[in-house]
Amino acid sequence: MKNSILAILVIHTLSLMQNVMLKYNVPAILAICLLVGCNNKKNETFTPEVTLSQNSFEFSPEGGKSSISVTTNTPLEIEGDKAGWYSLSSNESTEKNIQIFTVSAEPNNNADPRQAKLTLLGRDYARDIYINQEGKSVIYKPEEAMALAKKLGMGWNLGNQLDAHANEMANETIWGNQAATQTTFDKLAEAGFASVRIPITWLGKVEPAPDYTIDSNWLNRVAEVVAYAENAGLNVIINIHHDGGDSKHWLNIKDAALDPQVNRAVKAQLAAMWTQIAEKFKDKGDFLIFESLNEVHDGKWGYGANLNDGGKQYATLNGWNQVFVDAVRATGANNSNRYLGIPGYVTNSKLTIDHMVLPVDPAENRLMVSVHYYDPHKFTLEDEFKEWGHSASADKKADYGDEDFLKDIFGKLKTKYIDKGIPVYIGETGCVHRDTERAEDFRKYYLEYICKAAREYGMAPFYWDNGAPGTGRECSGIINHSTGEFINNGGDIAAIMVNAITNDDPAYTLESVYNKAP
Repeated sequence: MKNSILAILVIHTLSLMQNVMLKYNVPAILAICLLVGCNNKKNETFTPEVTLSQNSFEFSPEGGKSSISVTTNTPLEIEGDKAGWYSLSSNESTEKNIQIFTVSAEPNNNADPRQAKLTLLGRDYARDIYINQEGKSVIYKPEEAMALAKKLGMGWNLGNQLDAHANEMANETIWGNQAATQTTFDKLAEAGFASVRIPITWLGKVEPAPDYTIDSNWLNRVAEVVAYAENAGLNVIINIHHDGGDSKHWLNIKDAALDPQVNRAVKAQLAAMWTQIAEKFKDKGDFLIFESLNEVHDGKWGYGANLNDGGKQYATLNGWNQVFVDAVRATGANNSNRYLGIPGYVTNSKLTIDHMVLPVDPAENRLMVSVHYYDPHKFTLEDEFKEWGHSASADKKADYGDEDFLKDIFGKLKTKYIDKGIPVYIGETGCVHRDTERAEDFRKYYLEYICKAAREYGMAPFYWDNGAPGTGRECSGIINHSTGEFINNGGDIAAIMVNAITNDDPAYTLESVYNKAP
């Protein structure tokens, strides 16, 4: 009986040894060590002997596969960063004491190189090795970015119109403007505007998951307004606008940044909606630009959790922008090569420069960066201050945001994007109507200065017109949205801005505008 038990134990031990030898590709003696723990004195001084065929994985921008052969007297495992651009596999070798590790890298469509760290682990052994991939060679063409800005020219926003909503329902006239007409856009073109941004809110116009079907009447009305602009010879930008406002609606970046399930739902709806929008307009020419989103933030306008959440909200928005690009490009036709506008966090210039990552795009050089500029907002939007700039009285202007501040921001945008051939447009800017002549003079100076600066730095500005005809806070109207007629002194304001963008007289410079300050 004892001999039978012993035989069974020997057979079981040999079977375990064979499994270890096959799994780790090691000799029998090392398999025994792994089974019994190698507790004798000889193994207490075990020295790992590991030789690598190369010290890193190197890839060109095109990606591909690369393998490292490792000669080892100890079984090794490999661990790596959780990066989405490469995959890792381990292969058996026909030779003893050799393990092979293979990395497959995706193409790198960005100019910047990238790196990931891997770690080889074994008994008494650990070593870091790196995956390195070169950035895509890019021939920067700043002249193309400048040319697009010139084509877009002076832009105008049909604000508080198709983006208006109440009780979670979009409604074109709910915020006081009458329905837009063909005449509206004809008059815009006559006034010298070259482009129009049509903000669109889709609240209440989208059916639930999983299809997220957009109401056909609403989509058709959007198409009708786009056609008005097309008929007038204007460039057009359309977007998803107040759906992401203050994280109050379905585009809730605050919750999505903290909850992967919420983020997946947002991405699904975003993809479905942009697929439908893109399908509707895929045969339209390149006068039409899609802009993914508007001023997405958590309710604190860039001064909230985004500052201390480790970049989660920024990464979430970058992911949403990628979903947008993928959805549009997948619809084909003219959408394969259409210009797409990409906003950073709350469309703030600094936060965009510091944290926005442009999506990967199969179309080459067809992404644009969208920022908004209302600095200082207590002058431009709130009417809390009546004057602006170097000539203003210290007690009548904000403590930041003068000409040098503006030039610094525009200069950084130019360096970061325009000089690299990436167009930038100021999707919203403006200044409310004042109730005194002197205050209105400073308003005119501000608008002329910002538009002239946009021209010199290579950006296209879009004036925010909400149709409000009064004076003071939020009264930005210069054109009646239904008739196209000027309101207030809208004709003067339009002429100042259009001239700042289109005047090619060498004597008309940003400095000459500065010297004419009130």
